[in-house]
Amino acid sequence: MGKYFLLIGICLILVGTILGDEGDDIVNKDIEEEKDSADVSDISYESPYADPARFYFAEHFDDKDRFESRWIKSQAKKDDIADEIAKYDGEWEVELPQRQLLPNDLGLVLKSKAKHAAIASRLNRPFVFSDKPLVVQYEVNLQNGQECGGSYIKLLSSGKDTTDLKQFHDKTPYTIMFGPDKCSTAIQMHFIFRHVNPINGTITEKHCRNAKYRLDDPFKDKQPHLYQLVIRPDNTYLIRFDHKIINEGSLFTEFNPPVNPPKEIDDPNDVKPENWDEREKIPDPDAKKPDDWNEDEPPQIPDPNASKPEGWLDDIEEMIPDPNAEKPADWDEGMDGDWEAPLITNPVCEKAVGCGLWKAPMISNPNYKGKWRAPLIDNPNYQGKWAPRKIPNPDFFEDNNPFKMTTIGAVGIELWSMSSDILFDNIIITDDEDIAREWATQTYDLKRKLIDREAETFVSRVLKFTNENPWMWAVLIVVVGLPLAIILYIACFSKNSPEARTKKSDEHVPDSEEKEEVSHKKSNLNSPVTESKAQMENLEATDDAENDNYEDEEEEDEDEEVDEDDTIIEGKEADEEIQPEPVEPETGVKKRKPRRE
Repeated sequence: MGKYFLLIGICLILVGTILGDEGDDIVNKDIEEEKDSADVSDISYESPYADPARFYFAEHFDDKDRFESRWIKSQAKKDDIADEIAKYDGEWEVELPQRQLLPNDLGLVLKSKAKHAAIASRLNRPFVFSDKPLVVQYEVNLQNGQECGGSYIKLLSSGKDTTDLKQFHDKTPYTIMFGPDKCSTAIQMHFIFRHVNPINGTITEKHCRNAKYRLDDPFKDKQPHLYQLVIRPDNTYLIRFDHKIINEGSLFTEFNPPVNPPKEIDDPNDVKPENWDEREKIPDPDAKKPDDWNEDEPPQIPDPNASKPEGWLDDIEEMIPDPNAEKPADWDEGMDGDWEAPLITNPVCEKAVGCGLWKAPMISNPNYKGKWRAPLIDNPNYQGKWAPRKIPNPDFFEDNNPFKMTTIGAVGIELWSMSSDILFDNIIITDDEDIAREWATQTYDLKRKLIDREAETFVSRVLKFTNENPWMWAVLIVVVGLPLAIILYIACFSKNSPEARTKKSDEHVPDSEEKEEVSHKKSNLNSPVTESKAQMENLEATDDAENDNYEDEEEEDEDEEVDEDDTIIEGKEADEEIQPEPVEPETGVKKRKPRRE
């Protein structure tokens, strides 16, 4: 046994030699990562500074006094709805998240659920769509998950309708609505912009097509997530989720309805002529029903070859009233009618072949043809599918730059949700993606790093390092696989070793008292059959002490005749070993070596 552990020790020494400095690097790297993790968890979070020259809007919610002076809670009421639910009475608070990651990192939390809630804040300066992109970025943490509700924001349009933000409600004009929304299994990533018709000034909402990837995690993992929308002057857009692009395209082609209407439309005054024939196929007018066609034949008939089984009880009903049922105490025959016991299966029928009126089983009717119909042929008068003629679209226009949207004057959050404790944080509006990325580095990325550190396990670290260093797979096979194989070998095959067999043989050798008892019993046996059987049993007991490799030959020897002279002398033959039989060169058959007297 010791030599196996010696082999394992040699393997480990060999692995240590192979690793050399690399092993030290692994340990040092692990220590550095642990230290880095500790440094991150102990960082002193500082609210990022928002330079007014670089941001149109920036809010980290870490300053409660500034929040009270900057954000305005809505006091409006929704139109065309009951008064008890029309008021925007949802509760907003600035507080720490339920799972605090960064010290003193506050957020705006919608505390209530199943209530209308709205709050808004003005930009430092209006964002005018000119020659720079619009970059909108914010965080959301659905701390209790979400089944039905939204967590989007609205970029409110500048104008008289947004002068008083206390009247902010669902009909307040906005330029862009952006963010996630869910109800039951319907999940959307909203990007809606309101487009102004350059001819008549009417406004139409343009809805972006769905994202390439379905966003399920934000609604159930209770973690902060980062949403970013970028609209560029070349009329393209992209949407990022946790820094990953999930949707991108053109303002011209990826929205419904399209920005520009069609040049031609169907003539609303065009009507299909009465004699217009749209039928591609018609019944053959020359076809006639065959004389032998019988439409009255049923599709199924009773099987004429079936016969009633013997023992069928025709006069016994299959269902009978329950004899144990009792009329309810509150049964009113005047109102409920005559009470009848419920029907149950007749117990007599359970033991019989069948009860009640016997009917032959139904089979398909070989004579059934159904209703006759003439075969179809090509319609000689077919004129094709009718469509109204096209006319020029009187409302046609061509907006070659839909990026030029309505100027943005404020940021608003207007929600109705069945979930509470929705946390918003780090809302920014800028015209530079690098600035937005830098802001995320100081806020969201730190949170994400902490979350990933907490989730990372020792196994994941080993796998990560192994993937980065493929040679580690060979090391793992030697360090883990080889010792495991040796242990399995020791556990499974050590019982067949010579030492184990010797020990097993020693355990089965009878002592002197057992030998005398056996000899005494044999001397009292007078029957030849009994004597022969006893000799065979004694032979089996003796053979158990021999090598297991001769078990098959011993079973054959037991079937042979036992010579009268081959008797067991008291306590003598049991002490002597039975030698293995020699093998003849020609036949290869083992023969038992004669016993020594």
